[in-house]
Amino acid sequence: MNPSARIQAAIDIVTALETSRLPADRSLREYFRARRYAGSKDRAAVGERVFDIFRHRAAYGWRMSGMSPRLLAMASLLREGLGEEAVSGLFSGGYGPAPLTDEERAAVITPPTEAMPLSVQGEFPEFLEAELTRAFGDRLLDEMAAMQIRAPIDLRVNSLKATREGVVDVLRHEGYEAEPTLWSPWGVRLPAGASGLERTALFLSGAFEFQDEAAQVAVMLCGAKPAKRVLDLAAGAGGKTLALAATMSNLGEITAHDIDEGRLRQIGPRADRAGIAIVQTHVGPMPPKRPYDLVLLDAPCSGSGTWRRQPENKWRLTLERLDELNALQDKLLDQAAARAAGSARVVYATCSVLPRENEDRITAFLSRHPNFELIPARSAWSESATPPGLDEFFRASPLSTGTDGFFTAILQRRAA
Repeated sequence: MNPSARIQAAIDIVTALETSRLPADRSLREYFRARRYAGSKDRAAVGERVFDIFRHRAAYGWRMSGMSPRLLAMASLLREGLGEEAVSGLFSGGYGPAPLTDEERAAVITPPTEAMPLSVQGEFPEFLEAELTRAFGDRLLDEMAAMQIRAPIDLRVNSLKATREGVVDVLRHEGYEAEPTLWSPWGVRLPAGASGLERTALFLSGAFEFQDEAAQVAVMLCGAKPAKRVLDLAAGAGGKTLALAATMSNLGEITAHDIDEGRLRQIGPRADRAGIAIVQTHVGPMPPKRPYDLVLLDAPCSGSGTWRRQPENKWRLTLERLDELNALQDKLLDQAAARAAGSARVVYATCSVLPRENEDRITAFLSRHPNFELIPARSAWSESATPPGLDEFFRASPLSTGTDGFFTAILQRRAA
């Protein structure tokens, strides 16, 4: 592919993602699966431009006074230092994008003169300005800048099969820049872009799983014990289910529940690989009302804490969708409470940084359930190194903890 064809490919993919719910990385894979002639350098260049456009969509749209994929691609070229003549050369038809219109040429030549709005500086949807300011205060732009940086790759070592030191040593021997994480005793961190890990003998033997360190901290705050009965509500593909099973030394019982059968089906092979035998899955509206010693609710949410991994998702989010998510989060919290036996704990977690999905939901829950109380997250932490943001709740962000954005609250039924 020549440079113009790569730009057209990026425009095509961004255009398709405007009406699709697919993750950008999957859309890229499907695009190139149908275009086997594209080489690895072509795929890398197109992918980098697609992600660059989503990471800087607000600034690019502001610069060009428009949000069409063509204009966003032009702005990405301007950011690289190209001038009007070079951009025109790449937009010249043939296998590349059609020639610039007079309006597009004027936008390339003339930048806007008005001040850049805060939402453009921070690369977030304008309707979230007040909510993100609630979350971060005067750190808002610094927090949003940290969201623009590519995320590292975090692994969770499966303590049933390996030690963190052993995994780090083997990965280093295989050429990976692996380091222990700061907060999780099971975590290993590699630089963004490290590839081929899913083909290593370590992964195939079940020695590790992919999991951000903040999610590992959330599992640690659950305090799961061997021989107990645990419900992982909204378990998805089971990342936290498997982590809970390891902390329980593969003793006891875990029910992994989700309404998405496709995602839940992934748990079986993953559990087999990890050597875990205490997990049973349940698909449907809700599992039976049997008592559990611990209920983990990793609730469906906006995913705002993962914007550095999936920047396209921030531009798909709407106020209406947030309202729907809040209603679902409240419903699931009520269902979790109904399945917590006696003084059992309910641990609520999201990969969101928005207070309306986090603190607000806990406040609303406690008003509906006065027989529950909040257990400070700091009191459930027993490791020597304490993550920033661990106090009444656990609040993580790329800037404060070097992890994805994450929230965890511990709720417990009051003693009779």
